[in-house]
Amino acid sequence: MKNIFWIAGEDSGDLHSAKILVKLNEQDTELRHFGIGGPQMTTQNFQQIFPFERFAIMGFGEVLKHLLFFQKVFSKIKNIFKNTPPDLVVLTDYPGLNLRVAKLAKRFNIPVLYFISPQFWAWKYKRIQSLKKHTDFVAYILPFEQKYFEKENVKSAFVGHPISEEIELKLTKNDFSEKFNLNKNKKWIGFFPGSRVTEIKKILPEFLQTAKLFKNHEILFSKATSLPDNFFNFKDNNIKIIDENNYEMMKYCNVLAITSGTATLECAMLETPFVIVYKTGKISYKLGKKLIKIDKIGLPNIILDKIVLPELIQDKAIAKNIFNEMNDILNDENEYRKIKTELKNLHQILGKKSTSTEVTKIICELLK
Repeated sequence: MKNIFWIAGEDSGDLHSAKILVKLNEQDTELRHFGIGGPQMTTQNFQQIFPFERFAIMGFGEVLKHLLFFQKVFSKIKNIFKNTPPDLVVLTDYPGLNLRVAKLAKRFNIPVLYFISPQFWAWKYKRIQSLKKHTDFVAYILPFEQKYFEKENVKSAFVGHPISEEIELKLTKNDFSEKFNLNKNKKWIGFFPGSRVTEIKKILPEFLQTAKLFKNHEILFSKATSLPDNFFNFKDNNIKIIDENNYEMMKYCNVLAITSGTATLECAMLETPFVIVYKTGKISYKLGKKLIKIDKIGLPNIILDKIVLPELIQDKAIAKNIFNEMNDILNDENEYRKIKTELKNLHQILGKKSTSTEVTKIICELLK
């Protein structure tokens, strides 16, 4: 039996990795999968070594607050690599920890596959050198990254974007409406505050204030699977909590506000206009502003190389601004159609590859 050690520290990485585990388990039941992963991965006979929810943090300041925990994690991983080394390490996104783990794995001569490379093109370009030195292969999901990997001679391949094969609408709009008791005669306004507790605490008050400004609309709030069931304890009974069927929520809402991250690309693929909102701690923001080299924060805008979707960052991420941007999109038919047309272009840019199939092939090659 061969052992594969995984790290997927966030909801999106958990979902993407779980799709690969499905394919691997279909091909080879003699593989043992363990490490850091979430609820999606555990359904595929994945063995967790740490509570998944402890990894949902964001920003420099927040990482510092959890430094002792990450030192404990790193120490345990080191002991595993030293005493019972796996046959392969698969690292999904989550570069703060995963780049260090890649370096550690190389010290013990363990092959490393990095799936979903760090956004080195936005900041910390030297990370591409770390990938070259400490990984055996990089499976990247953004097509424009090819030019960087070719320039630096990094063994890599574009495997398509996992969102393309993960988006699945299980309910019609009528079924979704009935399930969550929504009025189809009203416009639906959706909010995605994210999956990291630290980022949610920053943006949730603004989202709640924004929601109050919409009169006679259905208000929907998405709750990530990694959050406790009672995390959103709203006093406002008019707010509907959507704790599953998030893709339906993205598709059927008229307009949304989304915290920057993978959800922005998911929503873009479903072609629903939205506003990108980002707010973090002051220390994290000041440090990030000095280091980040690009002028756009939302993945759809970065891929399209222009501001198609409004971005409200830090001090601009207040209820009044969020409402104004959402309301403008909602009430300007020309702008609404223009955004939807631009979002259609993403499908062609990202292609139609099955990411889980492509990554499974790479893993099988590395295990030979």
